[in-house]
Amino acid sequence: MKRVELDKNLKVNPPALEGLRLAGLNVAVIGGTGGIGRAFSRQLAAKGARVLVVGQTFRDQNAPGIAFMQADLSLMREARRIGRELPAETLDIVVFTTGIMAGPRREVTAEGIERDLAVSYLSRFVILNAIASRLGRDRATATFKPRIFVMGFPGTEQRADVGDLNSERSYKRFAAHSNTVAGNEVLVLEAARRFADVDVFGLNPGFVKTDIRANLLGSRALVSLINWLTSFMMVEPDAYAERLVPLLVSPDLNGRSGVMFNNKAEAILPSPSSAERSYATALMDASDRLIARLAP
Repeated sequence: MKRVELDKNLKVNPPALEGLRLAGLNVAVIGGTGGIGRAFSRQLAAKGARVLVVGQTFRDQNAPGIAFMQADLSLMREARRIGRELPAETLDIVVFTTGIMAGPRREVTAEGIERDLAVSYLSRFVILNAIASRLGRDRATATFKPRIFVMGFPGTEQRADVGDLNSERSYKRFAAHSNTVAGNEVLVLEAARRFADVDVFGLNPGFVKTDIRANLLGSRALVSLINWLTSFMMVEPDAYAERLVPLLVSPDLNGRSGVMFNNKAEAILPSPSSAERSYATALMDASDRLIARLAP
């Protein structure tokens, strides 16, 4: 896996967290019921934003400013429903944080899609394409274009197997997860090209202390051990959210669609492969074909 490199030609100076006043801001966090997504949701709401979280289990019923839409985003029919029902027209920001990691053995959803690919990439692909053209269209006031943030691991040069995106011919957990990682990075760049009225950005959180690696390693005990051994490298979800929430509303992002950021809110270079037009087109086409196999 390639080391992430900073984009030295782009400097972003987000506003200070302490001074943020986000009253009137409408945000949807897809995957906002746990981990990083929940930390984002709570931090945004604490600063006055109205937050709509999408996920399976709501834990913040008593938190002011946070509403909930239930969905099982391992299923593309649910992703399609959320794409239809999300109040995209009044949203300022959408953040995609849904994610798992591929396990030792290939798991598939009820629709026959490799589970990591379905949850961590294809559901985002479906929702983003459903909402982007109408995002923010009916906002009463706006100081920036509607923004979409896609969380993954951009800049790490993980290529997808475009000919076997669903890992049907062969399966290795890291190769399967690379399909997801590559899909999200290319999705950001392709959406930035396709949707001129929306700014789309990639987020690479690095190592955050969550349970996302539990499926990859096949054991929560092993995850706990790894987390303890690597704790010096990890940040807590709340600490990550405190760093990144100011970036979400930074004026410096205006007109910067397609830019990726690390866990310090610094601009990073995309993977070289993601800029290859033939590869990116093939990956988007493979994603479309996989979705088209499913019943509407």
